[in-house]
Amino acid sequence: MPAPATDMAHSSDVAVGTPPALPKFTSKVQERAFLKFRLAQAFRIFGKLGYDEGVAGHITVRDPIRTDCFWVNPFGKHFSMIQPNDLILVDKHSQVQAAESGPNRLLNKAAFMIHAAIHEARPDVHCAAHSHSVYGRAFSTLGKPLTMITQDSCAFYDDHAVYNQYGGLVLGEEEGAKIAETLGPRKAAILQNHGLLVATGSVEATVHFFITLEKTCQVQLLAEAAGKPLEIPGEDAAKVRDVTGTNYAGWFSGKPLFELMEQREGVSFDWDSRGTDTLKK
Repeated sequence: MPAPATDMAHSSDVAVGTPPALPKFTSKVQERAFLKFRLAQAFRIFGKLGYDEGVAGHITVRDPIRTDCFWVNPFGKHFSMIQPNDLILVDKHSQVQAAESGPNRLLNKAAFMIHAAIHEARPDVHCAAHSHSVYGRAFSTLGKPLTMITQDSCAFYDDHAVYNQYGGLVLGEEEGAKIAETLGPRKAAILQNHGLLVATGSVEATVHFFITLEKTCQVQLLAEAAGKPLEIPGEDAAKVRDVTGTNYAGWFSGKPLFELMEQREGVSFDWDSRGTDTLKK
């Protein structure tokens, strides 16, 4: 397991200069506004990448003001359409906080059962994502962990689990608790016959590692279809993971995706607003 990191591990080995710092906020209100802005962007990134499957899939972020609550997408709204004011705030008892939520307050019960259990068990997790992406779903049917066959797969070396107790739709607390237990302290899980799950300390890291995990599943499926891939030794895989698999590395690697979206959409977070007016064109 990689050690928690707030800075890029061995940064002098991979970059010249000082890596950027995570954002700082003037208030919890501003932090909430930024996280909602980022979460809505995350859904639109997932939509653009085709990670939607009807109304399935969800991403959550822990609320910085009411830390026993999390923000989630309204059930039935396409990922590509979600904006910050669409998000709904849910407490640990599955109660939607109407005063702070968007107009569509329909809650996906499976989303609550999975994410509530993870946020409860893992105080370090601020953002968790699950969707029925194509290659992750295909790989999940094999019921096995990733093999370290590429540099990118090493980010998940000894840092992902396989949940092999598929029990249908996750509509009960017991199933959600089992998934959280299987995830343990790791950042990712392959849910057998279901899909992928990623949980990290930031929206950016979660999105980055989800995309990387999806691509890693795709690469392994292709490689194994062609022959017997050569594995990277565990010692080497661990060294790579300690650089590319940390929360900071995930945040740093994911940040450009959000910046690209801001450039293409012409909308960015207004850092001067202090959380009252979050969009700047």
